[in-house]
Amino acid sequence: MNTTSESLLLRLNKLTGNCVDETAWREFVEIYTPLIFGWSRKIGLSDSDASDLVQDVLLQAFQKLPQFSYDRQQSFRGWLRTVTINKYREKRRRLSANQAVASNSILEQLQPVDIAQSTWDLDYARMLVAQAMQPMAADFSESTWEALKLVVGKQVSVDQAAEITGVSPWTIYSAKSRLLKRLRDELKGLL
Repeated sequence: MNTTSESLLLRLNKLTGNCVDETAWREFVEIYTPLIFGWSRKIGLSDSDASDLVQDVLLQAFQKLPQFSYDRQQSFRGWLRTVTINKYREKRRRLSANQAVASNSILEQLQPVDIAQSTWDLDYARMLVAQAMQPMAADFSESTWEALKLVVGKQVSVDQAAEITGVSPWTIYSAKSRLLKRLRDELKGLL
């Protein structure tokens, strides 16, 4: 869970005639927008304020990524969290007194190192898995898919899922194996 897609960062790092790779940028936005938005909501921002912060962070990333030097020993998501925290603090400093966010915000109490050790990486993994699973639903029957969601989401055991959905445990085990292989292939380098 400590790696980011290095190939994506390299594609964003290469400028061709002062133009960024639009496909790579769209992929970056698709992957990281929900993550940044989730971080923003966790610190107590409204949907509207969180969306604004996401835009500020993405703009900063867009400006910095062409010169960004990826170091495998460092955490890209840690860098992105730091950018998010700094943009939040900038916005907060600019707020007038009557619009100020409560001073007991979690970001005021934690340093970036503490935040890096929080549940945000787990949220990122869950978000990626959920996104990757959506198009795979069509490859399974509706009842098998419901059983898979129960089991993969760790809500119930295979036997319990079989009882709830009426799908045999063997079918669930087999489908789970296929699904997990596809997820590993799909998410290689992102988790």
